[in-house]
Amino acid sequence: MLAIPLARADVYKCVDDDGHVTYTNTKPSAKAKCSALSRDQRVSTVPGRAASTPSPAGFPKVDGDVQKARDNDRRKILDQELSAEQKNLDQAKKELAEQEAIRTGDERNYQRVIERLQPFKDKVALHERNLEALKKEIGNLR
Repeated sequence: MLAIPLARADVYKCVDDDGHVTYTNTKPSAKAKCSALSRDQRVSTVPGRAASTPSPAGFPKVDGDVQKARDNDRRKILDQELSAEQKNLDQAKKELAEQEAIRTGDERNYQRVIERLQPFKDKVALHERNLEALKKEIGNLR
């Protein structure tokens, strides 16, 4: 059995005079304002987002009732799309089943059968993925 050693490095958090935070794995000088982080502490290199960032002055505001109406319209449209996609999936499955039942004399090689059926299988898979995406989108609504 081959054992691979884990890489370990000391990580330091340094704050400059302007308040900018920098993480480094090189040992800082004694006069730098740095502190060593514990090895099991997670380090994020993505800057955080301010929690109370106000909207710009000209940013359009939407009334709560208007937004609820928009959300209801969106849900209704997504429900209609879901219903239509379910019908398309049922039709695609029916067409696939019909094609699977057909055997022509020139398809002695099973690979030809597979090649003939593949577009129908692809169509079924496409509608199944669309249904999953619509259900996920509906699940994300408030």
